[in-house]
Amino acid sequence: MNRPATAAGFARPLEGRVAFVTAAGSGIGRAGAVAMARAGAHVVVTDLDHAAAVATLSAITAQGQSGEAFALDAADDAAVAEAIAAVIAAHGRLDVLHSHAGLQIEGRLEDVSVGDMDASWALNVRSHFVAARAVIGQMRAQGGGSIIVTASNSGVQIDHGMIAYATSKHAAVAMVRQMAVDYARDNIRCNALCPGFVDTPFNAGFAVQMGGREALENYVATNIPMGRWALPEEIADAIVFLASDLSSFMTGQAFVVDGGESI
Repeated sequence: MNRPATAAGFARPLEGRVAFVTAAGSGIGRAGAVAMARAGAHVVVTDLDHAAAVATLSAITAQGQSGEAFALDAADDAAVAEAIAAVIAAHGRLDVLHSHAGLQIEGRLEDVSVGDMDASWALNVRSHFVAARAVIGQMRAQGGGSIIVTASNSGVQIDHGMIAYATSKHAAVAMVRQMAVDYARDNIRCNALCPGFVDTPFNAGFAVQMGGREALENYVATNIPMGRWALPEEIADAIVFLASDLSSFMTGQAFVVDGGESI
């Protein structure tokens, strides 16, 4: 991936690129997919819910951009590998992987079952490993690429009563850093996206852990320095940055976008 010579080249910084996104049917995943398409990428939208994936694709095509959509269970190793292989076969390249699927289970050690911990690990760590492993050979062969793993600012701090979530998100950040070191000379950049509180249904676990929606709203208002939720579109801007050559000398980072919460 070559950095454009002038700032004008960044008007559509993903022009001609192919991007693959998991869990792109709503929230951050949808906003990021739409933003990457607007930046010029052909975006392959996947989600466990096929209708949600199609809705994201509709948002992409409504703005005159290209993409495709299909159902995919990010926890199904074989299905993920097959889907990525099919995209590579169809397009001859894959420039951006945004592995976004995740699971939020609240509770302290004595509240979380072994099965809950396994489920957290399956989506918050293993699914990213499987997806990255499926793209790495193609990215090396084509001379580079960008792998973005959605972790969380819970991967750079400790959250009370969220052992499964915080543990798996710390592991995701560590895995990204390891991949970044191993593949930097292949011009493959690997970064962890670490959002704070974004007002989507994904925060249900934190609402339970804090004692309800009102308590969560109060936490956001009083404990986040900027005093508000992030918009999905604000996280999408960070995704485009990480996906493109705007971040061409950045790899192995936990890219925190959280209104100052983790300071």
